[in-house]
Amino acid sequence: MSSELNVPVDPSTPACCSEPGTKGMDYRDWVRRSYLELVTSNHHSVQALSWRKLYLSRAKLKASSRTSALLSGFAMVAMVEVQLEVQYKYPQMLLIAFSACTTVLVAVHLFALLISTCILPNVEAVSNIHNLNSISESPHERMHPYIELAWGFSTVLGILLFLAEVVLLCWIKFLPVGSILKNETTNVEKPSGHAGWQSALVSTIIMVPVGLIFVVFTIHFYRSLVRHKTERHNREIEELHKLKVQLDGHDRGMQVV
Repeated sequence: MSSELNVPVDPSTPACCSEPGTKGMDYRDWVRRSYLELVTSNHHSVQALSWRKLYLSRAKLKASSRTSALLSGFAMVAMVEVQLEVQYKYPQMLLIAFSACTTVLVAVHLFALLISTCILPNVEAVSNIHNLNSISESPHERMHPYIELAWGFSTVLGILLFLAEVVLLCWIKFLPVGSILKNETTNVEKPSGHAGWQSALVSTIIMVPVGLIFVVFTIHFYRSLVRHKTERHNREIEELHKLKVQLDGHDRGMQVV
């Protein structure tokens, strides 16, 4: 067995002829066959990339649907359960801001929930089929802008609106506390330094840096994600370029011979 493995090979014999199944094939045909095999293997890698995109789209739709349903429900409960003091005169702009923020918050999350509800069943139906060729039946590529829109509405715009909703709700809830002196004939308001005003101001002071941290983290996260995708694509392009150079070098060498 060892004597068969140590048989010397004639340097003048082409390398392609030493492989099984390559008898009668010149170097050009061997390079062409190797390239076709590489293209065939890349076809499977392209399908794997498509399936990764499918699973990513499905995960985004599920996350956006859960987040939108949760936050919109909290906003509706907050608007219904808030109790306005009849004897206290709220600032008009505060009530308008609370009403507008709640309405826009619920509308944004319901729109994201609508997109997720419409697209997710079609993506789930394809992802549960264990067939590589069924990826073409999924609408995630065609509906990619809508998926990203639902993801952005649910995670970025919706959460920012929810933070603003918490601040406005604190002002409406705490502002009347300690500002009304009940009397049989008149209602006298205390100065702006009472406990309710201070409580609402503290909640605003806490929420402003939280919102800034959220915005900075969102920008940093998306920049890191884009940088990762760019580096990965650059590596793939470099590998393809090296492969092309190698194939071109072999082809030129074969032409010179």
